[in-house]
Amino acid sequence: MTGPETPASFKLAYVPGVTPSKWVRIWNERSPGVPLKLVQTTAAEAAGLVREREVDAVLLRLPIDREGLHAIPLYTETTVVVVPKDHLIAAADEVSVDDIADDVVLHPLDDTLDWERPPGKPALERPATTADAIELVAAGVGLLVVPQSLARLHHRRDLTYRPISGTPESGIALSWPDEETSDLMEQFIGIVRGRTVNSTRGRQQAPEKQTPEKKAPAKSKRPQTAGRKPQPGQRGAPKGGKRRRRG
Repeated sequence: MTGPETPASFKLAYVPGVTPSKWVRIWNERSPGVPLKLVQTTAAEAAGLVREREVDAVLLRLPIDREGLHAIPLYTETTVVVVPKDHLIAAADEVSVDDIADDVVLHPLDDTLDWERPPGKPALERPATTADAIELVAAGVGLLVVPQSLARLHHRRDLTYRPISGTPESGIALSWPDEETSDLMEQFIGIVRGRTVNSTRGRQQAPEKQTPEKKAPAKSKRPQTAGRKPQPGQRGAPKGGKRRRRG
């Protein structure tokens, strides 16, 4: 149980390839008294963590089963093919699925792209993980098609990657239980959506203080002409010229 002396915290899970450091930095600047705890998870387990309330929210890859979950799409990644540096594809700026039709293309069991199987020729066995598949690419066994962030995560000096068209793309989303949206959750949503610190979304605005109305100054009852000499031709003005004295 947590007591009043226990500080609030926010627990965020994220899948490989996602880099939450920018959002964590903004959180720490805005809420230094509320720790943000990071939990790294696999793509397969990500949705389950937040459904079971083991974390407050998770940055995961789409598509997912959205039953019981909110999901805000954040961005879509470029899909790339990972090849040895001496492969012919390394000389191109971009390739298509037709360019790898004659190559063995590895299909790891933790593949994050939404397809039944990748293009090209299938390998004899499916690697257990993307990291294992990367090792096989380096050994010359085949090629690998992945989201660009995973190619960067598993970077090796003897490998390179190129954008590939005609393949599914991986979308990154922020997900949390749909039964509750706490103030801390609203705060993190605002951060990932780029809201400023002064945004009032998700928080009630304090009512404006009622200030007593100032009474308008009373109009002067003095005529507007008071203190001013009448102009010639106006009523009350002398009819011009000096009067002659009667002698």
